[in-house]
Amino acid sequence: MNLIIGGYAQGTLRYVQQKYGFASCKVWDGELPDNVREQQETVIINHFHNWVMTCMIQGGSPEEEILKFIDKCPKCVIISDEIGNGIVPVEAFEREYRERTGRILIELARKAQEVERVICGIGQKIK
Repeated sequence: MNLIIGGYAQGTLRYVQQKYGFASCKVWDGELPDNVREQQETVIINHFHNWVMTCMIQGGSPEEEILKFIDKCPKCVIISDEIGNGIVPVEAFEREYRERTGRILIELARKAQEVERVICGIGQKIK
C-alpha cells in the first residue's frame, strides 16, 4: 500500500496516474470498492478523507474498515488531502473528523511501503 498526501488541488491524482502508469486504472473517488479481488488488482482511492467523513456520518468505524480493506487489497494507493492544517473548526463533529482522519493517516503511513507528499504536482518522498 502506498499513501499520497497533499493539499487541495495540488495534483495528487495526476501525479499518481503518471508515476505508477495508472492513467487508465479505475479510480474510486471518496469510497472503497466492495468487490476487490485479493492481491490481483491495483486500486486507487482518491479523496480518502471524504470516505472517512462519510463513514463517520453513517456510524461506521473508518479505523477498522480501512485496515480490513488494506489487508484485502495491499496493492492500493490511497490519496488524501491534508486537512489538519489551518483554522480549528467550531463544530465538534468537524474537529473529531479531522482528528480521526489524522490518526488514521498516521497508521496508514506506518503500514505503507511508500509515503509521498505532493505540492504543485511534484512528489516529495517522506518514506
